[in-house]
Amino acid sequence: MTSSPNKLLDLESISKTFGSHPVLDQVSLHLDQGELVSLLGVSGSGKTTLFNIIAGLLKPDQGQVLLEGKDITGQAGQVAYMLQKDLLLPHLKILDNVALPLFLKKVPKDQARKRAQSYFQQFGLAGTESLYPSEISGGMAQRAALLRTYLFSSKIALLDEPFSKLDAITKAKMHDWYLKIMEEIQLTTLFISHDIDEAIHLSHRIYILSPKTRSIIKEYKLDRTLDFQSQEGLLYQMDLKKQITRDLE
Repeated sequence: MTSSPNKLLDLESISKTFGSHPVLDQVSLHLDQGELVSLLGVSGSGKTTLFNIIAGLLKPDQGQVLLEGKDITGQAGQVAYMLQKDLLLPHLKILDNVALPLFLKKVPKDQARKRAQSYFQQFGLAGTESLYPSEISGGMAQRAALLRTYLFSSKIALLDEPFSKLDAITKAKMHDWYLKIMEEIQLTTLFISHDIDEAIHLSHRIYILSPKTRSIIKEYKLDRTLDFQSQEGLLYQMDLKKQITRDLE
C-alpha cells in the first residue's frame, strides 16, 4: 500500500480465523488524516470483523493495528465506532445521550454537558437538547449519534453503514452534511457500505474486500477535484461503478 506522511491509522497483515473458518487473510490498509475511506465487500467478506479488530473488540490471529505509529492491537477505546443503528438511550435526553462518552470518561457532568452542547449548532441539533430520542427525526438521531461518536474519539470514526436505515432524501442530505462537518472538525473516517454510489460520493479512497481471498483485492483513489454533478463527473462515476461492480462479483 502507498506510504503517506499523514498516515493516521495503519493495519499491517491482519488475519483472523473463527474455529476452522478463515475470515481475514493478510489484510493491510491505511487511513490518512482527514480522509474518508470506504470498505466495500459483499456480506461475509469480513468487513465488520475488521472493524471489531480496529476497535479493539477482537484480537487478530496475526498482524498489528497502529494509530499514529503506536500499536493499539486489542486495545478498546482508542477509536470511535458507530454501528448501523443510532443506539440512543430512550430514557436519556439528547444532550445526555450525546455527552455519554464524556460521562464514561469521568468528566464532571456539568462540564460534559457544556462541551457536548457547544457542538449542537454545528451539528444541526440546536433546540433538541431537552428532547428524547422518540421526539426527533431519524436524520436528527443519526446526527446526535455521530456527535456522540466524535466526542468519544476526535481522531478516527469507524462508521458501519450509518445511513442505511434512512430514506433516500434524508440519506442524500446526510451525505452532503457529513462531508461538510467532517472537513470542519477535521475528522477522519473509515466507512463500511454495501452501496457503491454512496461510497463513490463520499470517499477519497475505496478498498474492495473479497470473501474469496479474504483480503483487499483492489484500492481506488478517487479524483475529488471533479465536479460530480458535471457531465464529466457523472461519466467518471458511472465508469468507476462498473469497475467496482465487476470487482464485487
